[in-house]
Amino acid sequence: MNLVKLTESIVKSLVVDQEGVSVKEFPTEEENVILIQVMVSEDDMGRVIGKSGRTANAIRTLVQASSALNDNKYVKIDIDKF
Repeated sequence: MNLVKLTESIVKSLVVDQEGVSVKEFPTEEENVILIQVMVSEDDMGRVIGKSGRTANAIRTLVQASSALNDNKYVKIDIDKF
């Protein structure tokens, strides 16, 4: 599965404003690194980050595990608000 689509489906399942979710992949200077930027509305930031960042870390773990099964690249996920 595409890592961007996987990230987007996970984040959309967590938020209230699903139309306000934007997930994009950006190129990095490092060869084996993928940068995924997740943008959500300000009201949904707490849902995506979670208490002490647990939800965000769980999202990163799931996407990294999927990457390890497919192309074995390191995934960095940046979560921000509009």
